[in-house]
Amino acid sequence: MKLLRLTPENTKFGFMRFRRWSYPFSAVMSIVSVVLFLTVGMNFGIDFSGGTLIELRGKTSAPDIAFLRATGDKLGLGEVEVQAFGNSTDVTMRIRVQPGGDAAQQAAVKKVQDALGDGYEFRRVEVVGPRVSGELVQSGTLGVVLSIIAVLTYLWFRFEWQFAVSAVIATMHDLLLTVGFFSVTQLEFNTTSIAAILTIVGYSLNETVVVLDRIREMMRKYKRMGIAEMIDVSINAVLPRTLMTATTVFLALLSLVFFGGHVIQSFSLAMMWGLFTAVYSSIFICSPILIYLGVRTEGKAAAADAPEAERATA
Repeated sequence: MKLLRLTPENTKFGFMRFRRWSYPFSAVMSIVSVVLFLTVGMNFGIDFSGGTLIELRGKTSAPDIAFLRATGDKLGLGEVEVQAFGNSTDVTMRIRVQPGGDAAQQAAVKKVQDALGDGYEFRRVEVVGPRVSGELVQSGTLGVVLSIIAVLTYLWFRFEWQFAVSAVIATMHDLLLTVGFFSVTQLEFNTTSIAAILTIVGYSLNETVVVLDRIREMMRKYKRMGIAEMIDVSINAVLPRTLMTATTVFLALLSLVFFGGHVIQSFSLAMMWGLFTAVYSSIFICSPILIYLGVRTEGKAAAADAPEAERATA
């Protein structure tokens, strides 16, 4: 049985000829992302901004969490979190901060009371602060930094320092564009968004290492080939694997977008964006850096060093 292929066999596409356009394009996108983050900012969810906490208890039966969440979403109050706690009849509803001060907060609670009717007992209503503490933010940032340092160290010892630098630049490129994506779309940035960013970092590093490993392999195989041509051969060699992996992940994320509900929407959409940026950066950002950093195949390096050795012995 013939296996499914998303690309023709023995593709010879010249990716490196686009590096003169990919770098200016990525530079502009990165600058725009930083500007949007500083001017527009993120649409922080309840986890970061705080809100109003309502403790409910079902009077006659166990609360229907899906019904409560759907009811809250219809009220136009922004993100509404519903979570069970304690015994089977207790739930909490968390409403994000409403513009307009205390009067707006009280009006939001009144909307919830009118929508739920007499089926629930409102046991407690209070204003709460952000759940995401500075410690959690610091831990997440530290995790990203340590993972990048670990990969940099591995690539430095496994290959050359140029490979480590290119991998880190490609990963930071994906992080910047993801931040810009949240600023442009104004998706709610919450704890699941942090999970999406960490997952994007992992996926981007994986794609980058796969491409760099094949480039290193081809450098040993084609010792007389120019570095740009050799990189094109390497990328074409891993292209079927890259497209197959990206397609399967994309289909899985697409199902989460349509059927996963509002709770993981920001995670799913951010991952879809990160999927495209990871593939793009591994091909058009990471690989061309090796050319600019002066990586050469062994044959080319030996040929370049030969005249210098002859002059030294003369």
